Amino acid sequence: MSQADTKTCGCSTAAVAPDANLRTPASTGAMVYRIENMDCPTEEALIRSKLADVPGVERLEFNLMQRLLTVHHALVSLTPVEQALSTIGMRAVPVQDASADRSTTLAIAKMDCPTEEALIRAKLATLAGVSNLDFNLVQRTLQVRHAPEALSQVLATLKALDLEGHVVEEAGTSAAPTPTRTSWWPLAISALAAIAAETIYWLNNGNHWSVMALALVAILTGGLPTYKKGWIALKNRNLNMNALMSIAVTGAMIIGHWPEAAMVMVLFALAEVIEAKSLDRARNAIRGLMDLAPERATVQQPDGNWIDVDAKGVAVGSRVRVKPGERLALDGEVLDGRSTVNQAPITGESLPVEKAPGDPVFAGTINESGSFEFRVTAAASNSTLARIIHAVEAAQGSRAPTQRFVDQFARWYTPAVFAVALAVAIVPPLVLGGAWLDWVYKALVLLVIACPCALVISTPVSIVSGLAAAARRGILIKGGVYLEEGRKLQWLALDKTGTITHGKPAQTDFVTWNDTAPAEARALAASLAARSDHPVSKAVALAAEADGVAVREVNDFAALPGRGVRGRVGGASYHLGNYRLVEELGVTSPDLERRLSTLEAEGKTVVMLVAEGGVQALFAVADTVKDSSRHAIAELHALGVKTLMLTGDNPHTAQAIAAQVGIDRAQGNLLPEDKLREIELLARSGKVGMVGDGINDAPALARADIGFAMGAAGTDTAIETADVALMDDDLRKIPAFVRLSRATASVLMQNIVLALGIKAVFLVLTFTGQATMWMAVFADMGASLLVVFNGLRLLRQ
Repeated sequence: MSQADTKTCGCSTAAVAPDANLRTPASTGAMVYRIENMDCPTEEALIRSKLADVPGVERLEFNLMQRLLTVHHALVSLTPVEQALSTIGMRAVPVQDASADRSTTLAIAKMDCPTEEALIRAKLATLAGVSNLDFNLVQRTLQVRHAPEALSQVLATLKALDLEGHVVEEAGTSAAPTPTRTSWWPLAISALAAIAAETIYWLNNGNHWSVMALALVAILTGGLPTYKKGWIALKNRNLNMNALMSIAVTGAMIIGHWPEAAMVMVLFALAEVIEAKSLDRARNAIRGLMDLAPERATVQQPDGNWIDVDAKGVAVGSRVRVKPGERLALDGEVLDGRSTVNQAPITGESLPVEKAPGDPVFAGTINESGSFEFRVTAAASNSTLARIIHAVEAAQGSRAPTQRFVDQFARWYTPAVFAVALAVAIVPPLVLGGAWLDWVYKALVLLVIACPCALVISTPVSIVSGLAAAARRGILIKGGVYLEEGRKLQWLALDKTGTITHGKPAQTDFVTWNDTAPAEARALAASLAARSDHPVSKAVALAAEADGVAVREVNDFAALPGRGVRGRVGGASYHLGNYRLVEELGVTSPDLERRLSTLEAEGKTVVMLVAEGGVQALFAVADTVKDSSRHAIAELHALGVKTLMLTGDNPHTAQAIAAQVGIDRAQGNLLPEDKLREIELLARSGKVGMVGDGINDAPALARADIGFAMGAAGTDTAIETADVALMDDDLRKIPAFVRLSRATASVLMQNIVLALGIKAVFLVLTFTGQATMWMAVFADMGASLLVVFNGLRLLRQ
């Protein structure tokens, strides 16, 4: 992740130039095409080679999992691109004009200096649909170049960073890929003809006109698509698997190996079909979640009647009724009734969750008992389930580090083996006097095993399966890079409130100070606390409300991150905050510190009401530790991950909570910049993750190698901005993520070793004269199938 700028603000008076480091540089235009017959890196390489010669094409982006190609161009018309794709047999259908971006200017009142700019840049640069950022720190504006649907994500991300933006002016979803369709009858005819040719060859003890006829039937019925693709590849000077297989089969026919040529083509075609079906399974694994949301919902009409309607047409704010045993079609908030809901499809929770009025519910979950009514809070296309699917599909399209390495390796491997095969066919007969047919046959065997398909396909299928497996268990990973990096985590930093504890503290002590009237102190404190969303302030406000304490009007209210709040009540200025705030205000005393130490030693958090004359009252609040936190920390330690608590709470409370759950180290009394500094120190010794939420954690989350957000279900900002979003508040999902990351890394290594090992063995067997084309095609396509099936194992992880 990008490191947040932590230097002292030295704001320039000039506007900052447009961002030049975003993942998607600005270009004249961009068009997204769906290409249904673009199944693997073979087609990608062919398309890349062909479009490289088209003037005006600037950059290509491939998403093989979704069969999407994005063409960034400087063309008036895309006809040359579409004609080029057509000549190589690619059926390209435009699905989105990605160049129809908008430019929106946002006013961000809290964006004062490069610190905020760096934080915004780090997060917005990762959002899909954002292509350019132009900062003006003097005017406190940000101009965003974005796709139409991305603006809501931009605003949500800014809000999550407590840098809320307001639109000043505006200028100027991908469908699911269709499954691979297979026509089985040509393949069946081809297989029967090849078997018959092989049988007659052995019975006749050699070639016969019927053998050649049957072999031609087998090759033409089963291998015609391969020949077509191979010819297109050769025309474009691209040595892909189809080209190599076409050359090998043609060469085998020329030297008289007709049955073998036929069987090799049949086996290749069959393996291609099986591989395509297997890839469809990986590609659509996450899509199975979409089927969990029913297409119909029972909605109340204006006249009070209830009608079963299409869920896609239900408007936000509509009232929906759910019966026992029924799946929810939409996200919403319970209005009437109580029930238990199985939320496993969203959160991975194994136990049903009680739902009462005011509680959120999610599309795809199951109402187990009772009937209730809820108000729709999001359209079907923007439900939590839909956003999870969209996020995972976007992550599937990104290239993981291992995949980038494999792609680089594949670029020189195939040409190198082809050159070796050519040398094997020519050099020994010319230089050593070897038999031409023998050495040409060896060269053909080399051609069959020359394509690195097994190696290239091994990485994406494993990453996609890992991402889908995590999503099914309520862990939303935003890219293969985080899935791979998770296994390297050495430190995990955690916020306290709401992460390790339940985040629902209750007031336990109230002590007046400096002869302040108790009723007056509680009324003032409650008035300030009621305006804050911090859990400690909420505890003070709830306790006052329960005792019937009336709150007063507060003017000039302001939150003081890491310290507390301030405001004016009745014309006088008051503060409500922690010891750091009291110390900065210069109103501490030995007696006050002794009383604070006593309360904090009991694991309590203390906030104080401060007037112009000094401290007026102390409020002690205690939170309870989640049972799952203890188990999660123990699991992390078993995995070799060390833990650190970073909290704005006092050091005594931090140490007490850390001791309860077994955390290695605890740091208390930290401001946002202090948390950031601790993360930077940890990063020097290895990979570090950060779990947290809220304003105080934003800089640290941005700096960590992997930022984890808790309780992301129903929270747009967490799903959009976190590197890894945990859909509930169970910390045990983090060790589960680490285990999945390690399992993925293990599968990736197995696949790479398997693919390269089989190639190496057959290179040796070829030169010793023991390898046949049968064996080569079994080895090559068998390796491809093995790595695909091995990668799919992660779906069951």
